[in-house]
Amino acid sequence: MSEVKVFRVSGRIAKPNWKTNFEKEVRALKPEDAVETVYTELGSKHRAKRFQIKIDTVEEVKPEEIKDLILRKIVLGETRSAK
Repeated sequence: MSEVKVFRVSGRIAKPNWKTNFEKEVRALKPEDAVETVYTELGSKHRAKRFQIKIDTVEEVKPEEIKDLILRKIVLGETRSAK
């Protein structure tokens, strides 16, 4: 049985009239699944096509290093945010 991991995916969205960088943490079994999830979520939220989304890095994140508070609560079961 595979273990679900947390990946931090960073890159940029380059639409004709709008450009921005992003860094997103997602839960997935392998890096390819994390990239697919980011394409799906960013494409849906920002109406960006896949060729407009450029992925720079995909890295596995240790549970203690998770920045997203909701994801951190899911993974670690914390009741309060760690500051």
